[in-house]
Amino acid sequence: MEFSWHPVQLTIIVSACATFITFFIGLLAAYIMVKKPIKGKAIIETLFFLPLVLPPTVIGFLLLMIFGNKSFIGQAIETLFGQSLLFTVPAAVIAAIVVSFPLMYQSIKTGFLSVNENVIDAAKDLGATNNQILRKVIIPLSIKSIITGIILSFTRAFGEFGATLMFAGNIPGKTQTISTAIFFSIESGQTLNAWYYVAISILFSFVLLFISNRVKVKGLSKKSIFRHY
Repeated sequence: MEFSWHPVQLTIIVSACATFITFFIGLLAAYIMVKKPIKGKAIIETLFFLPLVLPPTVIGFLLLMIFGNKSFIGQAIETLFGQSLLFTVPAAVIAAIVVSFPLMYQSIKTGFLSVNENVIDAAKDLGATNNQILRKVIIPLSIKSIITGIILSFTRAFGEFGATLMFAGNIPGKTQTISTAIFFSIESGQTLNAWYYVAISILFSFVLLFISNRVKVKGLSKKSIFRHY
């Protein structure tokens, strides 16, 4: 079996799609959990962080039960789109979203909590709406944490294996990612191919983590924020 770039390309595409979707979900979840009075926040956050501690195979099993052909959601998707979600690229994206969400959520939440309440109060006094405060005050002042969350989530999605294997499968040229390609290259005795994928994975992850550690973003001054109102 010759080395193929398809797993690399697919992994990048899946990770990018998952990170894009996770960013908006994490942003909304963090804002609600930080700014809204909600009962049972501890329980909700525990659920948010479960993918970090659950074995990937457990996550894959749960996804199969939720989106499988015998589930209500799975049957509805098959009826609506004419095919099952199982063993498809969207399935790989969903698996990546689930495992990377906790990192995105925690990073954005940390950024939101670091914003001085006096700055937010000052913006309110100037007549800013909640939407304006989020877009022009909270997000700009949390940008370092947001960028870190994006990079970490992308890296986590990039390396996902267990849940992806169970939910999206390992179909060469279709759903095979770098992680599954490494596993099955070793299983089939193609050690050199496995080394290629391992080297690419290490290099890619190292660069992303290096950028995350070195990211330098100048904070906006209060004057630059408040001039919008």
